[in-house]
Amino acid sequence: MIEKEILGQIILDFHKGTLPPPELIERELQVSLEIPLKRAIAILGPRRAGKTYYQFSLIKKLMEKGISKERILYVNFEDPKLIEMSLADSVNLLEVFYEIYPENKKQKVWFFFDEIQNVPDWEVFIRSILDKENAQVFISGSSSKLLSREISTSLRGRTLSYLLLPFSFHELLRAKNIKYDKYLSSEQKSMVWNYLRDYFSYGGYPEAIIYPQERNKIVQEIVEVTIYRDLIERHRIRNTKVIKLMFNYLVKAKEFSIHKFYNFLKSLNIRVSKNSLYNYLEFFNDAFIFFPLKKFSYSLKNIEQSIPKIYVVDNALIELIAGNEKGKKMENLVFLSLLQKGFQPNRDIFYFTSNNGEVDFVIKKGKKALTLLQCCFDINDYQTKERELKSLVKASKALSCHDLKVITFDYQNEEKIENKEIKFIPLLKWLLE
Repeated sequence: MIEKEILGQIILDFHKGTLPPPELIERELQVSLEIPLKRAIAILGPRRAGKTYYQFSLIKKLMEKGISKERILYVNFEDPKLIEMSLADSVNLLEVFYEIYPENKKQKVWFFFDEIQNVPDWEVFIRSILDKENAQVFISGSSSKLLSREISTSLRGRTLSYLLLPFSFHELLRAKNIKYDKYLSSEQKSMVWNYLRDYFSYGGYPEAIIYPQERNKIVQEIVEVTIYRDLIERHRIRNTKVIKLMFNYLVKAKEFSIHKFYNFLKSLNIRVSKNSLYNYLEFFNDAFIFFPLKKFSYSLKNIEQSIPKIYVVDNALIELIAGNEKGKKMENLVFLSLLQKGFQPNRDIFYFTSNNGEVDFVIKKGKKALTLLQCCFDINDYQTKERELKSLVKASKALSCHDLKVITFDYQNEEKIENKEIKFIPLLKWLLE
């Protein structure tokens, strides 16, 4: 049991302390501060994507509206003082808050709980607040288990979930104080392209962008902390060697077969069950590190049985582990941009293969394929272009889809092939749409 004096100290430290500097970089994610329904707002995403700073930005907006800081409570449940936090301690935290500020019982308050998945039975705690208090609740975490569809019965239907990823390219330009307009000077255009090349290779982790001279150390530390806290520690995994091998393997992989990886480990005389490997893949996905993407099919059974393609939360991890894999980075960036636009893997986005080749992304609605996207870093290579377009046209016929796009690094055009209109869109334009 955590002493009430310590809980009071944490509450007062927040109220007596200062928030991060006012020049917080505004994110594209829009979350309302006033939700008429009695629901908790869940801000989810990978570690170090900026969830804490996003919560601080919401707190600043509340204070700018005239809400006193005493009516707001922010708690980070990764605070060492709260390492043994229990459901009973959570209840006491609320009691201490109202003991310090009894006037808050008669007015609306705002609670911000960071990394709340560390508290056992946290859903019961949040449900109690929603049912009994005049409060708006914001929770954040680096676990997809906080998604409303995966939350236990006690809180199901009582949350609205938002995904916050590392910086988009638009946010990177904002962080560098560059406004992208239709018309740019030669100097501005050169700067934008230089930042695009940087973003292409080194990704969008906020700290790595703000402190580029330290980005390699920052990314390495993010990887180590993520693997330890979000996998090994959270799921009490003993076989740490397999987790590290699997991490490297997944970063490099285009698609991932449990069976093949199992045989790979067997060749190294490493014993592990296939069930454990399936669990580990789910843990990586739960922590927003890797996103398995299934093959498009009109059959749910075929979708579930398909071998997933693997996408990584940030291109910095590809640079760290796989090096200068331009094709992989290109496709990964397009996938991340689709996530940032609000599309969900294996619901709105799939890949497609047939005897006629592969299409990188199928965007669908209901059972209908709306758009086919192909990624090609260098379209100037004739054989590459022919192969990619042939696959695209064949898939267009098979899926009755007529919105065909090829994302390239710097080529823009519209071409007609076999009576199919194909748009070639430069990566810069695609990312800034």
